Amino acid sequence: MNKIAFITLTMMSLNTIAQNVMSPELLWKLGRVTPLGISKDEKNIVYKVDIPSAEENKSNSKFYTLPINGGNPTEVPDTKDLLKDKNISPDGKYIVYNEEVKIDKVHGKDFYPELEKSNAQIYNGLNYRHWDKWNEGKFDHVFYKENKEDSVGIDILKDENFDSPQKPFGGDEDYIWSPDSKSILYVCKKKSGTAYAISTNTDIYEYNLETKKTINRTEGNLGYDTHPAFSPTGNLTWLQMKRDGYEADKNDIIVNFKGMNINLTANWDGTVESFLWSADGKKVYFQAPIDGTIQLFEVDFPGLTKKLPQVIPLTNGDFDVASLVSLSRDNIIVTRTDMNHAAEIYSFNLKKKTWLQLTKINDDVYSKLSLGKTERRYVTTTDGKKMLVWVILPPNFDASKKYPTLLYCQGGPQSALTQFYSFRWNFQLMAANGYIVVAPNRRGMPGHGVEWNEQISKDWGGQVMDDYLSAIDDVAKEKYVDKTRLGCIGASYGGYSAFYLAGIHNNRFKTFIAHDGVFNTQSMFGTTEEVFFNYWDFGGAYWEKDNAIAQKGYTTFNPASRVEKWNTPILIIQGGIDFRVPIGQAQEAFQAAQMLGIKSRLLYFPEENHWVLKPQNALVWQKEFFKWLKETL
Repeated sequence: MNKIAFITLTMMSLNTIAQNVMSPELLWKLGRVTPLGISKDEKNIVYKVDIPSAEENKSNSKFYTLPINGGNPTEVPDTKDLLKDKNISPDGKYIVYNEEVKIDKVHGKDFYPELEKSNAQIYNGLNYRHWDKWNEGKFDHVFYKENKEDSVGIDILKDENFDSPQKPFGGDEDYIWSPDSKSILYVCKKKSGTAYAISTNTDIYEYNLETKKTINRTEGNLGYDTHPAFSPTGNLTWLQMKRDGYEADKNDIIVNFKGMNINLTANWDGTVESFLWSADGKKVYFQAPIDGTIQLFEVDFPGLTKKLPQVIPLTNGDFDVASLVSLSRDNIIVTRTDMNHAAEIYSFNLKKKTWLQLTKINDDVYSKLSLGKTERRYVTTTDGKKMLVWVILPPNFDASKKYPTLLYCQGGPQSALTQFYSFRWNFQLMAANGYIVVAPNRRGMPGHGVEWNEQISKDWGGQVMDDYLSAIDDVAKEKYVDKTRLGCIGASYGGYSAFYLAGIHNNRFKTFIAHDGVFNTQSMFGTTEEVFFNYWDFGGAYWEKDNAIAQKGYTTFNPASRVEKWNTPILIIQGGIDFRVPIGQAQEAFQAAQMLGIKSRLLYFPEENHWVLKPQNALVWQKEFFKWLKETL
């Protein structure tokens, strides 16, 4: 072969590689990294990688160590001897853990032992089911025991019918040892039944091992108190929301110092996700949403001085600091994502302000893909505000062509729309299939100030809907947008948005996709498990006829009240064990669409909750998603 022919074939080969784009099958082969912590000798980061297997319909895990300053990973069989166990008391004498305890009678056979084959369930209050599980009278309790074999555990909640860790997502981060090993602190919402379902009032309790007595360390606060931790100098620190029933309230960092509670972020117009103390106890580092991303910040600890400290941003860029892991000398270990890359572990040097990528789980895959471009766009809303809109363009984008375009509606409703990487709502995959994605940071999203974040409460169908339409109308002015092929997609509140927009869009959209969306706000109130959410976001119950705010939420802002105006194909997706937005919402919507003669399809996952977690189900989701778009857009 001559030199010219060789070069030509080589360039053709490279060009073929560059044209590869993300596919559903490839997406569900990517490794998913989870940092576990810093090794005891502080020389290595310890992490696991979950690799989904469509064939086995599960994920398989492998564990690794990697030098803290970068290098090659080493696979290890397990991590039990590599990491310091936070659940062992500082003096080494005890270990704290949690396990489930049967407290309440629920089943028919609990009340009538002679009827042992009965599968009846009997409830006297709400909280009879939560997220994706029914309440069977069992509660997670915190135990401790001597740190030796055959020791007997002591249940510090005794016969209380409360959970710690908090269900459904709490783990051992919900309990910690005091620095002197004399007490255990734990997060708990000490309410049961209906009182539990209408409140967000978790508190941090302290159990004394010697006296066996428990005190409430956050009794004066009525909202969430979570994420307890001690500073290096022994000051209890936690995250706090002030208002009961408001799950998306401003989250602040509170430090108890000499009997006083100091709010480190009181004067900052944002909300905290998680935090770490500096080794000397003089600073707190935290992550928070800001302008369509999640970044790293620091705040000084002022002690009892009257002047509150200023929050200082440390990082900036079109990426998310997705989680905080640990501090190692001058470096903070985090995970980072962007819309084109799944999470990897990074080290950020606090002095030099430089990044070092530690893990490279999926770099080889991404190096062979043609990636789309993500652009910031700022759109003027109908009330004169500046709104960030993410625009994701297809790989090998050609501005002379016209592309079908999707309006993406974020859930929450108060979840940040940042540089996240989803394995379901994956913008890279949508773009790879030839779609432009328009993702507005509409009203209700953190990262744009507390006022912007709160404007969606009690106004689900108001300004936020104008924000959506302002975003898609603005982008649709571009010559490369095919205005005859606009779609609208979303899940949860995003699913509600699709249902609602289907009744008011004035023929803008050619197709809709709604996943686990709220269709009927009245029946949603009657069947969801966290009732506090509806009380707060709609301003009351649907039967409160004299409550004008609530009536607006259950009539004007109810998608079911506008369904007669539906005239557009719609794909409706629902998880069978989603108790947050129960199955009836999808059933009502699908039945309405069918009776109206609208092209519609119901994609039902009997064993999935608010998400789709099993690999084969996830692949069906992706295939049906793009199949529907191909049919209707």
